[in-house]
Amino acid sequence: MTGFDTLLPRPVSATPQPGVCAWPAEVEVRTDPDLPAEGYRLEITPDGITLTAADQAGRTHARQTLRQLAGPDAFRAAVIDERPRTIPCGVIEDYPRFRWRGCLLDVARNFRTKAEVLRFVDLLSAHKLNVLHLHLTDDQGWRVEVPEFPKLTEIASWRTGSMVGRHDGPERDGRPHGGFYTTDDLREIVAYAAERSITVLPEIDVPGHARAVITAYPELGPEHENPWEVWTSWGVSTSLLEPSEYTLGFFRRVFDHVLSIFPSQVIGLGGDEVPGATPAHGRLVVDLANYLASQGRRAFGWDEVLDAGALPPMVIGAWRDEAAAVRAAEAGHEVVLCPEDRLYLDHRQSDHPDEPIPVGYLHTLEHVYGYQPGLDDPRVVGVQAQLWSEHMDSVRRVDYAAFPRLCAVAEIAWSPAERDYAEFLPRLRDHHLPRLDALGVEYRPLEGPHPWQTRPDVPPSSHRPLTRA
Repeated sequence: MTGFDTLLPRPVSATPQPGVCAWPAEVEVRTDPDLPAEGYRLEITPDGITLTAADQAGRTHARQTLRQLAGPDAFRAAVIDERPRTIPCGVIEDYPRFRWRGCLLDVARNFRTKAEVLRFVDLLSAHKLNVLHLHLTDDQGWRVEVPEFPKLTEIASWRTGSMVGRHDGPERDGRPHGGFYTTDDLREIVAYAAERSITVLPEIDVPGHARAVITAYPELGPEHENPWEVWTSWGVSTSLLEPSEYTLGFFRRVFDHVLSIFPSQVIGLGGDEVPGATPAHGRLVVDLANYLASQGRRAFGWDEVLDAGALPPMVIGAWRDEAAAVRAAEAGHEVVLCPEDRLYLDHRQSDHPDEPIPVGYLHTLEHVYGYQPGLDDPRVVGVQAQLWSEHMDSVRRVDYAAFPRLCAVAEIAWSPAERDYAEFLPRLRDHHLPRLDALGVEYRPLEGPHPWQTRPDVPPSSHRPLTRA
């Protein structure tokens, strides 16, 4: 190793100097509040390393950079080679482009165990991402224990089976699926993430995506001829919460418990995909957003909530188009850019017949890396990738969908705007993919899926998948 060309994300400036430093090495840690938030400076000499950071997050990111410089084996769980190692000498000055660098992990459609979530936190940290958005509730499952409402875990946390493939066929796998996090599980996840300078943002989705909670507590939903069941389909359900005072009180108590677990200043309440919503449904969203504000927090809502009414200051996830981001910013809200046509990593990665479960837009690695946030407004606080999990029934499937495209998102979120895919690709291939190998990540190879990553068991869709260049 002769320089700093292996770093990912790219540092603001890196100046190699002659010589090498033995690794592991003593690191002198200093604080400089004049550095940008999350920023750091590494001065590496043959005699040792000086790490100067603005804050704890800067120290976290600097240590990840040192791991990168030390080579792929530094990412293994144990030392496998006792031979002396070195890192190159020089000075690195670095800080992020955006303060919100997020990834949504949907644990509602397909549950991920606590251990799998902790592993995912480690992967976010390795890429200097700092927000884990946990999508905890949906039509297909409720994943957070609320002691006051035990049916949420007894009934709403599991379903009798799951749709196979896309949401335009009758096939079901017949396998019961479920799981939930206890209060202590979630506190552990929050604490583990905080040690790695990552904020965990919980989302409790209202007034749509609510069939699981209505199954547990039917009084929350509209009148229904048959007993409710946790949905075994994918797609958008038309079953909405009944916008009553009872429902408002129920979810205030749910959020009270959520607030006792999650110290995040931003708490998700969803608000997306609500076919047939009425003004009363909008008032339910507004009332809950105001309730969170009264508790000293801010609500995160998807951009549909802009139609709900007079909202308190919120964080808006702009997923449909840039016009929604502009509208949110003009209304005084902070904006996180989450465009479906760029950053939804559950969407297919190629048009090849072997590409497993080819849903959504075509999002190749190059397509994702080429995303350039186009809204120049100080209210745009960052970007966020999404991993919706309808078609991710194992952690191996999450790895395949996320990586290496999440590596590209990390550079978009951290590095200066000027980027070059031709420069990125060899860094990724020659240096970063070996790190993912060392971490045990079953990413999609650049040439296409391994045979065991294909899904010939999933029937093809009867509709041509959407394509967007």
